[in-house]
Amino acid sequence: MSNTIPQRVFSGVQPTGNLHLGNYLGAIKRFVELQDTFDCVYCVVDLHAVTTWQHPVELTSNIREVTAAFIASGIDPEKHIVFNQSQVAAHAELAWIFNCVARMGWLNRMTQFKEKAGKDREKASVGLFAYPTLMAADILVYRATHVPVGEDQKQHLELTRDIAQKFNNDFSDRIAATGCGVPMQVGDETVNGYFPLTEPVIGGPAARVMSLRDGSKKMSKSDPSDLSRIVMTDDADAIAKKFRKAKTDPDALPSETEGLADRPEADNLVGLYAALAGTDKASVLRDFGGAQFGTFKPALADLAVEKIAPIADEMRRLQADPAEIDAILKQGSQRASAIASSVISDVKEIVGFVGARG
Repeated sequence: MSNTIPQRVFSGVQPTGNLHLGNYLGAIKRFVELQDTFDCVYCVVDLHAVTTWQHPVELTSNIREVTAAFIASGIDPEKHIVFNQSQVAAHAELAWIFNCVARMGWLNRMTQFKEKAGKDREKASVGLFAYPTLMAADILVYRATHVPVGEDQKQHLELTRDIAQKFNNDFSDRIAATGCGVPMQVGDETVNGYFPLTEPVIGGPAARVMSLRDGSKKMSKSDPSDLSRIVMTDDADAIAKKFRKAKTDPDALPSETEGLADRPEADNLVGLYAALAGTDKASVLRDFGGAQFGTFKPALADLAVEKIAPIADEMRRLQADPAEIDAILKQGSQRASAIASSVISDVKEIVGFVGARG
């Protein structure tokens, strides 16, 4: 049993196909940046993918696509851990225990289930409803201290913290008896607990990337218009065309960020430029304030090609050799299992299961 919790990041991407610029800027690019300061565990969350129907052949391809994107973008699978969720059984084991810790009322408040299930909730899978408890297990089976999340996942991370705190409270005596608790700050009080209250890492100029055709909607692979998104494997001509046709308004770009208020398309494009350039919106507007979109959009397209084309090339190279990708995932799953198996053994002993230590 460990009496220390390292500063560790966990996050994942669903393998649902057609990775786009929103996936890259909202998640993968940030994963790369966090490698410099944290011990990182990055997961292709294939168990989450099957909460809705996935064609098995396409799912296999999509798992490899996300893995290729991780590596091509700069995630180092030797220094950090890259794996697919279904290869580590502890995720599902801990999710079941958390299903018994979480309360129905908590899950009923999750807005993403309501959005994804729509009006016909009775036909949604149980897995889709219980998705947040599996997400909590994904994070806490590595006792992760930080998770980079978008605003749409913040509610799920708050639930993860609630589950961790309830587990720590419900089993506080047992945690103390087994000697695996660590001091944690909860409000003004220091308590011993097993699971950390994971902190969100939210932010960046394009943490929420919007459609190129409608600045009020997220960029999505399900949008019927291919012009609404930049796909990570788009070539230079396709990227230029999509930015050229991106919806804008007739006014010039403002000189200050306050001028982007009530201009969702302008705000989105400036945010995309800032994220790709590794700067902020204010700096972009210092350079382009007063410019028309006829000037700004080609500059944005050139920057996107410069940043994305090398990633797309490397993704294609990796996807042409599935054995290389599968070897990375196997090695990563073995390293992930070494951490997760220790945690699940602790949890089983805390809960009172017989034979938890074999």
